[in-house]
Amino acid sequence: MSLLSSLTRIHHVLLKEFIQTLRDPRTRLLLIFPPIAQMLIFGYAATLDVKNVALAVLDLDNTQESRELVSRLSASRYFHLAGHVARREELREGIDRGDFLAALEINSGFAQRLRNGQGALVQVLVDSSNSNTALVALGYLNQVGARFGRDYQLDRVRRAAPQLVSFLPQVDLQSRPWFNEGLESQWYFVPGVIGNVLMIMVMTLTAFAVVREREIGTLEQIMVTPIRRWEFILGKTIPFFLIGCFDATIIALVGTLWFGVPLRGSFGVLAAGLVAFIFASLGLGLFLSTISATQQQAMISSFLFTMTMITLSGFGTPISSMPLFFQKLTYLNPMRYIMIVLRSVYLKGVGLDVLWPQIAALAGFAVILLSVSVLRFHKSLE
Repeated sequence: MSLLSSLTRIHHVLLKEFIQTLRDPRTRLLLIFPPIAQMLIFGYAATLDVKNVALAVLDLDNTQESRELVSRLSASRYFHLAGHVARREELREGIDRGDFLAALEINSGFAQRLRNGQGALVQVLVDSSNSNTALVALGYLNQVGARFGRDYQLDRVRRAAPQLVSFLPQVDLQSRPWFNEGLESQWYFVPGVIGNVLMIMVMTLTAFAVVREREIGTLEQIMVTPIRRWEFILGKTIPFFLIGCFDATIIALVGTLWFGVPLRGSFGVLAAGLVAFIFASLGLGLFLSTISATQQQAMISSFLFTMTMITLSGFGTPISSMPLFFQKLTYLNPMRYIMIVLRSVYLKGVGLDVLWPQIAALAGFAVILLSVSVLRFHKSLE
């Protein structure tokens, strides 16, 4: 009889929460379209690729060799020729204005030094205000320049002494990318967006739902009813767990069907990781509700946690590139583990035999966060 009464009270709270959440048409739209919009925006805009870099050229040599080097650069998919300039001052002014990201200065005597078998220097100017883009652009410039130099020297040897060509030592690197053969940034970012969107939606909705009850004064009224506190918490969190599962399904379908990111692993392993992560996000949202007196405070707290967790999750930058202190700190971040699960299941097809430590860590975070939040919630009511 007691169990039946508990289930009845939980059902009433759950029904109330669903009605309160879904009765507003704008709220219904917010549960569906923002996750899809974030998936599309991140999928298209978030990229590590550097393409179509604006390049200006100051060619003081104006020979066939210098024009060939410029032609190779502009023909690659990494650069597009923004124009030729006549003076060095124009290079500085153009970079200052942001007209182009990189500039190439070919001094006079460039071709003559090549013909004499000497090294020919080319000056490269790069706007390094964005250090990552600058480093990648420099790497592309070095690749194109090195290939041009090798091809030019090989052509000279072929014309002067064709019999020596076969004796020239060469190193030919054969690259074999695994898991992401086309080196598509979308395949890297799209699985990670699932974790970001889930954490933001579930944590924010949970925190706001409980704080809203406290702010409008209905929380105390509910607590004087026969409902137990754990029944109230369970009735509050189950709807957002189901909403999290619904949103996870939608954005996973968008990632797979729209962006073509392959799901190579087991759906069961993916589901297990996402369920554990949703429970951890519920616990964090409930914890934020216990330290916030108003919805404004809950919003600021959720923003602080969201930005910190995403930054330390390895979503955009490798954890191994962070300072050692922050690398250790990432082990306290549930998003670190869900990023590994998502990318491993999607791209590598990894199974539970490899990912069980990450899923176990997520389950541990869920138990700890929910327990602490429930205890903290009890204390905040007393």
